[in-house]
Formats: sequence, structure tokens, C-alpha cells
Amino acid sequence: MSSTSSTPPWDVHRLPRADGSVFLVTGGNSGIGYFVAEQLSATGATVVLGSRNPAKAEAATASIRSRVPGARVRSVRLDLADLSSLRAAVATLDVEYLDAVVHNAGVALDDPPRRETGDGHEVMFGTNHLGHFALTHWLMPLLSAAPAARIVTTGSFAAKSERLDLDDLQSRKDYEPKRTYGRSKLAQMYFGLELDRRLRDVESTVASVVVHPGGALDSLTPSRPPVHVRTAAARLCGAPAALLVQGKQAGAWPAVRAVLDPSVRGGQLWGPRVFGLRGKPRRERVWNHLTDTSVAARLWDASRDLAGVDLDTIPG
Repeated sequence: MSSTSSTPPWDVHRLPRADGSVFLVTGGNSGIGYFVAEQLSATGATVVLGSRNPAKAEAATASIRSRVPGARVRSVRLDLADLSSLRAAVATLDVEYLDAVVHNAGVALDDPPRRETGDGHEVMFGTNHLGHFALTHWLMPLLSAAPAARIVTTGSFAAKSERLDLDDLQSRKDYEPKRTYGRSKLAQMYFGLELDRRLRDVESTVASVVVHPGGALDSLTPSRPPVHVRTAAARLCGAPAALLVQGKQAGAWPAVRAVLDPSVRGGQLWGPRVFGLRGKPRRERVWNHLTDTSVAARLWDASRDLAGVDLDTIPG
């Protein structure tokens, strides 16, 4: 896709049609992922929600169908913490091509104990980063079969102040939940940018874009029962924060634009317009520490070994 001088300004409330397109949203059953899926469903595309919880996925699909007449939305079981399950999960998509995947799913732990996945990886790094790394490997044939597919990786504003410890990616020596979460999202962002460099090297038609939602709070998010219910008390408590941050429906905007806007290019970073925390989506300058290609390359090699997949052989 290419932009032209006649392209109207991007409007988050008037999305372009995408009939015939197929999009996968990981973690599409709740939070920002739900609103990404809801907004993409309004374009006429087929939207597949990847979720490890079938009951929550069904509730989310029912909610979207109730709000978007004629929505083409369904779900597949997808557990990013179980790397050995991902190849079979991709097979259940039952599609010939995939126009975009939004790597949105993520787990965050508030309580202190360090936990591991069944594969023996720290659960936030293993799910948020390694799971998406491996998933991309299995999705690449479907993405390469589309005319100009996009891989949209959702990072976090929390990653802006973090730095990776390449000698302790699993947080065995230095574990603190918020820091480890921020580093797992930072790893995702490094991956998204490094992936695009490698896609360009082989002249692939697939592009990789990195986004972040800024500050997105439940208390500012409109209700979507039973997926999300905002109480009157939460609405009142969250009102002052609206000056600085936003709800998760707005937090979805950068990812939705990265999927749909023909002017978006691979290797770019998109986030909210106002201080990177709230507002309509805009292109940002890639954060300084994310431009370190040596860190990205070392992370790539470590991720390849830890995830047990070879993403170095990317179809052209």
C-alpha cells in the first residue's frame, strides 16, 4: 500500500474499510487487545482473537458482535507461555493468508515471587517476548502469503526507562515485578525493530511496526460487559487522571493505525500524541536505547536459542 496526496487525515473514529483482510490479535479477549479487535472488526475484516481462555474469548466475541453489526470475529486458543503449542495453534487459524498480527497479549505480575512457564522461562519474559518471537516464526508463511502484511508489536511506555541485562534476561539475579515487566516489553520492542531490519534485508513484503499505548487505565475505559465493567466509583476516581492518561479504547489507537494506515512503514514507532501518554496516534522518534542494533542482534540470537525456533530463515 502507498499513501497519496489525496489521502484524508487519519481519523480514529472513521477507519478505512478492510473487507477481505484477516487480522489476528493476541490477547484480544480483554484490555487493549479487546479494543483493538473491536475497532478492527468495524472495518469489515475478519478478526481472530488469540486467547488462552476460551470462556473469556467467547465473551469478547459476543461483546464485539453486539456492538459491531455483521462483525466477522472468532477466536482460537493461543497460549504464548506454552511454546510447544504454538505451531498447532497457528494451524487452527484455518486461513490461506494473514494481513496482520497484533502482538498484544501480555502478562504482568504484581506480587513479588518470581514464576516460570512450563518451559522454564521467567513468566513475563517467556510469555510477552519469547511467546511472540516463536509465534512469529510459525505465522511467517501466512504473513508472506498476503500482499503486504504487517506485524504490529505492542510495547509499553514503561520500557522507556528500562534497559536490558543481556546476561540476565530471565531475571534470575535481579527480579522485581515492575522492572521485569518493563524489560519484557522492551525486549518485544527491540524484537519488532530488529525483525523489520531482517525483513528488509530479504526484500520481504511483510513489514514490522512497533507501537505503545501510552498510559491506559481501566478507570478511564468505557464498559464492555462482561469483558470490562467500569463502576461509578472508578469513573470518579479516574477523572483527574484523564488530564495525563486515557482509557484502553484510546490505548488501542496506535496499534489499529499501524495495521490499517497505508502511510505507516516498517521500522517505525507509533504512540499517543500528547507526551507519549494520551491522545490520537502519531509517529514517534525511535527511543535512543532502541536504536542500539548490537543489543537487538544479541537479544535475537538469545531468543532464537531460548524459543527453539529459527526465525533467521524469513521468506522473501
